[in-house]
Amino acid sequence: MTDHSERTAQLQAFIQPIDPQDTMAEAGRKALLHDFIRMLEHEAGSRSGGDIEDVHDMRVATRRMRSALRMFAPYFKGKAVRAFRTSLSKVADALGAVRDLDVLIDDLNSYEKKHSVSLQSAVALLDAQRQDAREALHKALDRRDYGRFVVHFGEFLMTPGARARSVDLEVPTPNRVRHILPTLVYEHLGAVRAYEGVIEEGEPEALHALRIEFKRLRYLTNFFEEVLGETTAAFLKDLKAIQDHLGRMQDIQVASDRLEDLLSDLDDEGAAALTAYLDSINADGDDLRGKFPEIWKKFNSATTQKKLANALITL
Repeated sequence: MTDHSERTAQLQAFIQPIDPQDTMAEAGRKALLHDFIRMLEHEAGSRSGGDIEDVHDMRVATRRMRSALRMFAPYFKGKAVRAFRTSLSKVADALGAVRDLDVLIDDLNSYEKKHSVSLQSAVALLDAQRQDAREALHKALDRRDYGRFVVHFGEFLMTPGARARSVDLEVPTPNRVRHILPTLVYEHLGAVRAYEGVIEEGEPEALHALRIEFKRLRYLTNFFEEVLGETTAAFLKDLKAIQDHLGRMQDIQVASDRLEDLLSDLDDEGAAALTAYLDSINADGDDLRGKFPEIWKKFNSATTQKKLANALITL
């Protein structure tokens, strides 16, 4: 097992706050550094499986870095960013396979305790799948290309100016955080609002895609929270509440699809218990979908949008 303690200590020495006068490339490097350290800090726990939150935290870090590389790609040379995103995607997929099963098994166990039913036959089948997913995760983390990624990405994050696109200083061109961030934030807000025509329909695929756009807006705002106004925290809290609401709806959809496939492998008692669980979570999903139009309306209210506008004024 790789010990990253020395590497993370070295990386932490390069942590610096983002400044409104930073170029977007340097701001991106600073934002990525925090999540790269977080990813490495949770690798050992993700390997051991002692605490399922390690897989969750490592997965979130990879997701945030992938989102950041997507956002900051225009300010770096493309080939480098694409290679880093590819490496992160492989690890994220392996972590996601484990995390989805962690959540599913944990929910089944909680339901079992609350309702005094036996779901252990279903849990046993899922746990076997989780063991396979854990083996795949270990293989992904033991691959040479992952080891090379850790070294090269760390070097990239500790080298100001590395792989950044050049800027023509003879022509006034927006290239600083304070020049670009307001427009970038509102572009992401526009991507969210583009879904207003499908909210009432409540189609799972559209709402899942909307959740991703909300997540990207939240990540972007969070990356730059230290240079934005004091209303940023309140706006981020609103975004997280919406993302959690949509996230629970997606979890229910994934769980329903996956668990229905298990019914034929269970005896009558196990199938009956699992069917009751499915009925329960599907009812929760219907309730969440019914409440979402009102949540969407609140997000688009002047009260919520002023929080974002006031946050950006400081730039």
